[in-house]
Amino acid sequence: MNDVAQVGTAGVATLAPPSLPPYEGIKLENVRLIESADDAVTAIAALMAADAVGFDTESKPTFRKGEVSTGPHLIQLATDNIVYLFPATNASQIAAVKAILESPDILKAGFGLRDDLRRLKIKLDIETANVVDLAIVLREDKRKDVGAKTAVAKFFGRQLQKSKRTSTTNWANPKLTDRQILYAADDAHVALLIYRFWQQFLVNKV
Repeated sequence: MNDVAQVGTAGVATLAPPSLPPYEGIKLENVRLIESADDAVTAIAALMAADAVGFDTESKPTFRKGEVSTGPHLIQLATDNIVYLFPATNASQIAAVKAILESPDILKAGFGLRDDLRRLKIKLDIETANVVDLAIVLREDKRKDVGAKTAVAKFFGRQLQKSKRTSTTNWANPKLTDRQILYAADDAHVALLIYRFWQQFLVNKV
């Protein structure tokens, strides 16, 4: 990515162009929807070999007052080149995901993970370890979390497309659309890219 904005003291750029080109995101051919035991074995081998992965979850939205979420319905884990999407329906696949998320040796990076971690514990009994919430560590103001859109704009000089129409779709649907797949994949993948950029900034700063 070329036109990266100037980086400030907290590792977040201080200026960004007023009109930004779109963030292209990951390609569909680089996303793997885990649908079988063989898919899961391949995915876990790649994820276990990584030092860090991008991480996010998606849940079917609630619309009525008092309605309790039954999510997460999808768990996204990204390496530098491939994103793996795990529907939270198959016990053996979730056991594999649990091994990744509970591993102290693999860093998990994501944005705004409070609810994700809570739901993973409540629904799937997953105690996540070695997690970095970029929304918190990239703060310049202690009271204001940094979202993925803001981080992409400030670090990469790009505009991350975040469609509310897509985010509020049914993530429990056994057949996800290409739009849903790319939306979910980008959430995890961009978190890893931002984490890598931030770590490189810290190394260069020393």
